[in-house]
Amino acid sequence: MPIFAKRRMFVHMSTMNISLPDYLKSFVDEQVAGRGYGTSSEYIRELIRRDQDRLTLRRLLLDGASSAQTEPADADYFTTLRDRVRGR
Repeated sequence: MPIFAKRRMFVHMSTMNISLPDYLKSFVDEQVAGRGYGTSSEYIRELIRRDQDRLTLRRLLLDGASSAQTEPADADYFTTLRDRVRGR
């Protein structure tokens, strides 16, 4: 699809100022330079997204652990699951 036909999504950005000790600022600067981030803000946003993902996974694991026990998942279960995903 041509770029002009794609719907643009605008996200409102807010500003947050943080204070870091010199050693942490140096660490962030090293990560930005060495890992391909354009700015320290990009790096921090990525850390926050990862933390959100971690919290989501934790919630799902805790929900699963507290749910009712079911039959054990064996090789047939996973074969059936793969077939369903592949649309067979």
